[in-house]
Amino acid sequence: MPANGSCPLKLQFGLINHEGCYLTAEAFGFKVNASAPSLKKKQIWTLEHDSKDAQIVYLRSHLRRYLASDKDGKVTCESDGQNSDCRFLIVPQSDGRWALQSEQHLRFFGGSQDYLSCFAQVITDSELWAVHLALHPQANLLSVARKRYAHLSMEDGEISVDLNIPWGVVALLTLTYQSGKYCLKTCDSRFLSSDGKLLTQRGKATAYTLELKSGKLAFKDFEGKYLCPMGPTGTLRSGRCPKPGKDELFDLEESHPQVVFMAANGRYVSIRQGVSLAANQEDETDMETFQMEIDKETRKCAFRTSQGNYWTLVSHGAIQSTATEVSSNTLFGIEWLGHKVAIKANNGKFICTKKNGQLVAVCDSTGENEQFTLKLINRPILILRGENGFICHHKNSNTLDASRSTYDIFTLQFSNGAYHIQGQGVDGHFWYVNSAGLVCSDGEVPEDFTLELLEHRRLAIRAKNGRYLRGDQGGTLKGDGLSVSSSALWEY
Repeated sequence: MPANGSCPLKLQFGLINHEGCYLTAEAFGFKVNASAPSLKKKQIWTLEHDSKDAQIVYLRSHLRRYLASDKDGKVTCESDGQNSDCRFLIVPQSDGRWALQSEQHLRFFGGSQDYLSCFAQVITDSELWAVHLALHPQANLLSVARKRYAHLSMEDGEISVDLNIPWGVVALLTLTYQSGKYCLKTCDSRFLSSDGKLLTQRGKATAYTLELKSGKLAFKDFEGKYLCPMGPTGTLRSGRCPKPGKDELFDLEESHPQVVFMAANGRYVSIRQGVSLAANQEDETDMETFQMEIDKETRKCAFRTSQGNYWTLVSHGAIQSTATEVSSNTLFGIEWLGHKVAIKANNGKFICTKKNGQLVAVCDSTGENEQFTLKLINRPILILRGENGFICHHKNSNTLDASRSTYDIFTLQFSNGAYHIQGQGVDGHFWYVNSAGLVCSDGEVPEDFTLELLEHRRLAIRAKNGRYLRGDQGGTLKGDGLSVSSSALWEY
């Protein structure tokens, strides 16, 4: 399997019953109901497969307790371990909905509001659940059979499945959800049609039912056929198979941030000249692009090249791209300095640019030669999710909500170490922070925001007033955070 520093995303989702309400795990008494109109924290379930039998699944709530059913059909969600009453089988239906069957008692789970049970002997509409993925919708798509990643092929006007490493913005795909179906959206905002063409508008041919098989995903089109890679370049389109086999299965993997660095000499850091890193190039290519893999424990970064190697500290403070795996010498600390960053190596020294452009970690402090402009290149379309939900335009004002179950897509434009955040569409307006500290989305003139990639899959956004953007208790996005708290970290 291609090594990209990623593992498949854990499948998290909401389950919607026949009345359009979400299965909910309440904190009080670990009770469950199906009363919620939208997907928020209490409605998110994580799918876990049995270690011995991949057909058996467990449904874990946000409280880390498991859904269970006893012999009388009583449903609870208080078990903190996987016992026999927690074992379920997924019975997929032709319309993409699931029936959940107790593996122990062979009865089906269903109902509405507070009246849920697992006692039905046959599947009716009451026992069917639509699946709404709760993952961050931007990801890389890996073909299980080909062991290659999908990407937008601009020349051929298609999605090809032939990348060893998901490199650049072309490998970023967005799953958009609407009425129980999913679309695959490319970085240039086109939708994949079942015939392999890319369309600017979504419709029947761009909508797929998501199916699950042994923990992998399959995409079924409106004719009941499945997406698969075809031909030498792996053109992604619907094949002929009425059932998903290995060729039709995919993993979703998290998309790491990919960046370029400009040094004080105005040149890009590159590996074009060989193994030694040097700031000596005037254009951005794969040779100047580096993947940031942020360690979950230390929050230090490993920088992977397009060749699959890592930056590493070698003798005399030199920085080379020769490491094949992560070690202490391949982890670097990042100091966020507004529009610039400084990079500290494992020897405690900052990386600086020598006169010939070569990078060396020999400096104790950060002057001009120790500062770099970092540009995030693989998020031209931005979807942000905080601890309480997605960022979305407010329905009745120019402010932004930070606690929505649905998301809006924004565009990210780089501007000399800062970014402008803009709504989509021809008349897309810009974000700004008003005098009351509220983040507004109707700006005529772009305002600078800086991004700090602080944690694995999470960033902070700092406004020009020096404060961080955070979601308050009422769900409003504000630009008044004094520090990076959990309410100021955004999955992106």
